[in-house]
Amino acid sequence: MPPPTPQEEPIDESWMATFADMVTLLMAFFVMLLNFSKIDIPAFNEVAAGIANEIGMGSKEANPIATLQEALQLVVAEMQADQVVDVQTDDKGITIELASAAFYQSGSSEFRAQAIPVLEKIGQLLIAPRFMAYEVEVAGHTDDDPIHTVMYPSNWELSTGRATQIIRYFITIGMDYRRLKAAGFADTRPKVPNRDKEGNPIVENQLENRRIVINATPMSLQDRAMIFHDASYGLAEQKVIKEEAAAKKGEPDPRTLTGLPKKE
Repeated sequence: MPPPTPQEEPIDESWMATFADMVTLLMAFFVMLLNFSKIDIPAFNEVAAGIANEIGMGSKEANPIATLQEALQLVVAEMQADQVVDVQTDDKGITIELASAAFYQSGSSEFRAQAIPVLEKIGQLLIAPRFMAYEVEVAGHTDDDPIHTVMYPSNWELSTGRATQIIRYFITIGMDYRRLKAAGFADTRPKVPNRDKEGNPIVENQLENRRIVINATPMSLQDRAMIFHDASYGLAEQKVIKEEAAAKKGEPDPRTLTGLPKKE
């Protein structure tokens, strides 16, 4: 008579309940960290582009914010406006600072004639397909010298009027008005002190404080769905631009990566 077949002992899987609890708690912890954190979008894009380069075996992946910054800086340099236009990045996206004295008539929101070509070039880049889902906020700032005119009873109206004037101009050259936002801060956000300790005006500081700041920030999918009623708004255009850039050899012109034709 053959010996009885030994019974297999059941596998003890009781540890899985503890493991699942631990994973769930860790996930909840990191979700909370993400909710409380302030994401540096330019840094995130730079890291993402670097990872894409490594995964792609050295194929170049353009960082969209860096591409826009470089294209803007090229345009500003070509128009010899680098003394009155400063292009930088912050933790949200691109900041373009305009010196008010070079763009507006004194005490007014009317553009100087030489300001129009510069604003047109900036607007064209912001309209480009790759950046069509970027929010554009224009903020006006003044110094602390009061103004009392019929059109501008205070610096609040002047700063807001100057910002709104750029918004209206961007709309006339084809920018989607749903992307735009205007703000006026009067003299409440000075870069440098307007006056010395004795209360005397510091003229060069007041000149620096009179400025317009244009912020271009990538919209989240939720923002795209709310504003454009389409969470995928702009994604198809970005994909086409990226594929065309990848198909070309050599170092691409940043203006070409934006979806605009390269200047000959």
